[in-house]
Amino acid sequence: MDRNLLKSKKAISPILATLLLIVIAVAAIVVTYAWIMTYTSSTTAQAGIMLKKDAVSWNEENSTIVIHVRNTGTADATIDAIYIGTSSTNLTLQTTVSYDPISKVVLKDGYTIKITVTYPWSPQKTYYFKIAPKVGEALVFQETSP
Repeated sequence: MDRNLLKSKKAISPILATLLLIVIAVAAIVVTYAWIMTYTSSTTAQAGIMLKKDAVSWNEENSTIVIHVRNTGTADATIDAIYIGTSSTNLTLQTTVSYDPISKVVLKDGYTIKITVTYPWSPQKTYYFKIAPKVGEALVFQETSP
């Protein structure tokens, strides 16, 4: 009786098995494509903003620091915050900041912005800066006052 039971069981037909493999392969391709597109779009958006420090000047009369920042990326950058401190771990948000041109936007393709910060600096001291755009990587550098 067991032999008849084993002989009567039928497996999945080769056509159905082939269709099942094709469906699984297509589903895997769709999931991989969606993941790659999400990854590349977020990476491209962040890489579009590339801030570079052009120059830093110090004005002792009115305790200001002037920072020239260039955007060499492929997207416009909007400056969100400026931080200055005496070490890389104690940066403080600066509130007395002015921009030239007046807006906080640094245009793409090599345009610059002049940022003037009122900050009580001392001569011959190293200061740490962080210029954070709304999107993308912040510009972090250090500079020694004259």
